[in-house]
Amino acid sequence: MTISCTLIGAPIDSGQQRQGCLMGPAAYRVAGIGSALTALGHTVEDRGDVALPALRDATSSNPAVHHLAETIGWTEALSASVQTTLADGRFPIVMGGDHSLALGSVAGAASHARGAGRPLFLLWLDAHSDFHTPDTTVSGNLHGTPVAYIVGRDGFEAFPPFPAPLPPQNICMFGIRSVDPAEHAALLDHEIEINDMRVLDEYGIAAPLRAFLDRVKSANGMLHVSLDVDFLDPSVAPAVGTTVPGGATFREAHLVMELLHESRLVTSLDLVELNPFLDERGRTAKVMVDLVASLMGRKVFDRPTRSF
Repeated sequence: MTISCTLIGAPIDSGQQRQGCLMGPAAYRVAGIGSALTALGHTVEDRGDVALPALRDATSSNPAVHHLAETIGWTEALSASVQTTLADGRFPIVMGGDHSLALGSVAGAASHARGAGRPLFLLWLDAHSDFHTPDTTVSGNLHGTPVAYIVGRDGFEAFPPFPAPLPPQNICMFGIRSVDPAEHAALLDHEIEINDMRVLDEYGIAAPLRAFLDRVKSANGMLHVSLDVDFLDPSVAPAVGTTVPGGATFREAHLVMELLHESRLVTSLDLVELNPFLDERGRTAKVMVDLVASLMGRKVFDRPTRSF
């Protein structure tokens, strides 16, 4: 099946404090994301990088929060871009940029899903739960807040209201292995499916993911996938500022992507937290492009030989 893909660059560094993620969109392009998709028979449109709009004043009661106005601006711009792309019948691939971009990308997908009369589901492939609010974050890094915004938690009054907050049971966290105490306490009050690395070690990758995908299918849902580089083990993908040992292996990550492709349920995709400044000869960017290719139909026996 041919898919009309739209590449959307999100050169965002404001959600955390280690510079370099803004180079992510360029790294994906250099690593050949467009040619990998066209080789699979898909059409590719690159809309370039989203521009940050004029900023308005924004404040937080938490003095640790930084770059609030900038993050709100990116949220508004990306929400509009993803919503427009989906309305055009295309598959948006948002190339980041830190994970604060999901504040906007998922909002855009939720707006479209609401208009289409379908529920939106979210697969969060990440080492972190990102369930802080601007009020609870100690670091002030807003890349740790998207899932809280998506389910409608309090504390986001400075942001545009999330268009259609997702029921917690529509969210599946996969590969989690680093959760702050305040996030953990809040997660206990929400019915989010959490498949941490203990679960995946015990039951494997396929069974929990297939169970979630079955729920998406039975609800005629749309599925947004948010893939953080740190879902992978740092030995596989070193170019991320938030490394946590014990992540998914190369093959485990590809199995996730292959199962997602076979489901035919994914309607939008984030690629986040790639910091090319921390990479080894483009190694992580190439791995991430390879994963996108698996999501879009490349089979295990089609993988090209390469050297890093």
